Amino acid sequence: MKRLFITAMLSIAAASGALAADLPAPAPAPQAAAAYVPAVGPVYNWGGIYAGINGGYGFGTSSWNDPANPSAGSSTNFSTDGGLIGGTIGANFQANAWVFGVEGDFDWQGLTGSSSSAFCTSVLGAALVPAGLSCKTESNWLGTLRGRVGYAADRLLFFATAGGALGNVETALSGLSSQSTTNFGWTAGAGVEVAFADNWTAKLEYLYVDLGTANCNQSASCGFDSAAPLAANDSVKFTENLVRVGVNYKFEP
Repeated sequence: MKRLFITAMLSIAAASGALAADLPAPAPAPQAAAAYVPAVGPVYNWGGIYAGINGGYGFGTSSWNDPANPSAGSSTNFSTDGGLIGGTIGANFQANAWVFGVEGDFDWQGLTGSSSSAFCTSVLGAALVPAGLSCKTESNWLGTLRGRVGYAADRLLFFATAGGALGNVETALSGLSSQSTTNFGWTAGAGVEVAFADNWTAKLEYLYVDLGTANCNQSASCGFDSAAPLAANDSVKFTENLVRVGVNYKFEP
C-alpha cells in the first residue's frame, strides 16, 4: 500500500512538471516611457566682424543768428530733410546674451532746408542792398563711429548706440555759392537687428545727430551785416534725425 502511494505521488509530480514546461513564459514587466525632449538648435552667435550697406531718411532743424548783432534776432528753427545711403563696418563680442561692439559708417546725404524769415531777408547783398533771399542750410555727407551694447534673444538683437559724428554743413543765402565747413559732433540712438541667415543680418535703427554750430562769414555766401557794411558773421546750428535700414554680412570668426 505504501509503495502504491509513493508511485502515485511521483507520477503526479512528473505530470505537473511536463505541464509547466508547456506553459508560455511570463511577459516582462512594463518599463516607464522615456520623457520627450524636443530638439533645440544652436543659439545664434553674434560675435565677429561684419560689413554692409545702409540707407534711409533724415530730417532735422537748423537756425541762423548773428552773435555780433543780437538785435537782428534770428531765423528761428526751420526744417531740413532728405535721403541718405552709405556703407557700414563693425565688430561684435558676445558674452552670454549680451553683445558689445563698435560700428562705423559713412553716408552720402541730401539734407537741405531754408528760411525766409525777416532775419534772412534783411541781410545785405553784394550791392549793399537788402538781398531779399532766404537762409539755406545743407549737409552732403555724414560719418559716425559708435559703441553698441545689445541683448540677444537668439537671432533677435535689441541694441543702444552712441558715439561721435563728423559731417559737413553748407550755408549760404539762396542764390549765392555755399560756404562749407566740416563739423564734429555726437550721436545716440537705438535699434533692432535680426539674423535671417547664418551670415546675414538686417537692422532698423534711429540716430539723433548734433553737428553743433557752423559759421557763414564769407560775403560771397552770406552777404553783409545789415547793421554795418561788413561781411556777415552768422552762426548756424544744425541737428538731424536719421531712420535707417541696413543689411550686413558677418564674416566667420
